[in-house]
Amino acid sequence: MTMFTTSDGTEIFYKDWGSGRPVVFSHGWPLNADAWDGQARLVADNGFRAIAHDRRGHGRSGQPWQGNHMDQYADDLAELIEKLDLDDVILVGHSTGGGEVARYLGRHGSGRVAKAVLLGAVPPLMLRTDTNPEGTPLEVFDGIRAGVEADRSQFYWDLSASFYGYNRPGATESEGVRRAFWMWSMQVGLKGAYDCIEQFSATDFTQDLQSIDVPTLVAHGDDDQIVPIGAAALKTAEIVKDATLKVYPGAPHGLAGDYERTFNADLLEFIRS
Repeated sequence: MTMFTTSDGTEIFYKDWGSGRPVVFSHGWPLNADAWDGQARLVADNGFRAIAHDRRGHGRSGQPWQGNHMDQYADDLAELIEKLDLDDVILVGHSTGGGEVARYLGRHGSGRVAKAVLLGAVPPLMLRTDTNPEGTPLEVFDGIRAGVEADRSQFYWDLSASFYGYNRPGATESEGVRRAFWMWSMQVGLKGAYDCIEQFSATDFTQDLQSIDVPTLVAHGDDDQIVPIGAAALKTAEIVKDATLKVYPGAPHGLAGDYERTFNADLLEFIRS
């Protein structure tokens, strides 16, 4: 496996496919780099270099007790980019990975970055507050914490239904997609999974978004039950200076089937432009 060790001694797994301009993928919670395989192969087949890592605590990366917070996730991404000496990078983040991308740009700047893609991403803030009434109530995230603590295996299996919109009337369910989600989810360590819930739900990325100075594709399904579009993409597209908003009617949080094919076409068009 391809690994590197961060400055705090954590081993991070990453895939490195193809050659050309680098496209670096950051995955959602509680998944790993495998969730990006379709897009990684797509861009590598089209003359780009696809790089996707497992966030610390997730997948094949180390499971440290410390460092399971958004600043460290962004710093790990920065160390990966610096280790591989990447320039003119296109950053792509889904869900929590979108927060990781935003925090990287807010914390490390765009010196090595040319473009960004935020898909179903958590910024600017998921949690409902007095100043963010469109957000999700705290008790929802407390329920996620309770589910992960009590019976994470069953919790992840149940979550896969709403994640891919299979709980909607008329949806065509893929058991294989749900099993893959469950398998990836079970690879995240309990400590990393639990800590990350607060990070994706309560981190305010507003200042990070304000600092983004590269063209940014903001893509989101309008039936996203995990990261509702009203508190996420619609606000993000207003904050980021050079943002292009793509809304996928009826699409859930995790894109599969026709929804995934539509996003793939938009992704390829954006990174080629």
